[in-house]
Amino acid sequence: MASHGSSTTSTTASATASTTAKARKRIWLTGASSGIGEGLARRLLADGHRVALSARSADKLEAIAADAEQGPGEALVVTLDLTDREAIRAAASQIEARFGGLDLALLNAGTCEYLDAREFEADLVHRVFATNFQAAVDVIESALPLLRMAAADGGERPQLAAVSSASAYLPLPRAEAYGASKAAVSYFLESLRLDLDNQGIDVSVIHPGFVKTPLTERNDFPMPMQVTVDQAVEAIVAGLARHRLDIHFPRRFTLLVKLLGILPAPLRRSIGLRMTRD
Repeated sequence: MASHGSSTTSTTASATASTTAKARKRIWLTGASSGIGEGLARRLLADGHRVALSARSADKLEAIAADAEQGPGEALVVTLDLTDREAIRAAASQIEARFGGLDLALLNAGTCEYLDAREFEADLVHRVFATNFQAAVDVIESALPLLRMAAADGGERPQLAAVSSASAYLPLPRAEAYGASKAAVSYFLESLRLDLDNQGIDVSVIHPGFVKTPLTERNDFPMPMQVTVDQAVEAIVAGLARHRLDIHFPRRFTLLVKLLGILPAPLRRSIGLRMTRD
């Protein structure tokens, strides 16, 4: 019985290795040092992919890469400030030299600051848009030529994906900067999807609900139906594997928010006012 179990395990391991080798992808992941990004980095490397890890925290990226050294994946640490366009272009050149193209560009970097309308601060809005939207646009500029290389090779269509937010579906109090930046990401990628289709590149937009991360731990309000990083990673990886256009989770929450977002304006206003602080 023990011998039979050992043989089965060996066969399964060989099949898994073969599948991993066949499906191995070249991936550029931004915001890879913490939260959902770190979870995705570790999962994608464990699945055997070649992953370029980008964020400002070199020590955190090196730790992720070190943990993956004995595994089937390959990590390339590309430390950069995503608000620096020249640094992004240099990073893309480094990735091209190492990977020779990209099968997936996964834009995960983001930040959140809440606006106090009584002390309106335009600089806050600029900061949030610089990280959440403009940085995504700048990465897309540098990633698209690498995705086109993969598209020219034939096979599975390469993917461009970005993490937006369920807040993009529904205006919320104090979320003017964060929600608008994420709505901009969603609109931009959904439009770009139409123009990239005939170039052989698929585009996915990821709309998470509340995920327990260092970023959301700073929130000072209830977060219904919150999920763990592992649950978020599982939903994202599964959605990307199916090339889903809209990857949203947890679905009980996001479907409700979508429904609220299409209500007539007076009803949306009434619901929003109930969440507004005095």
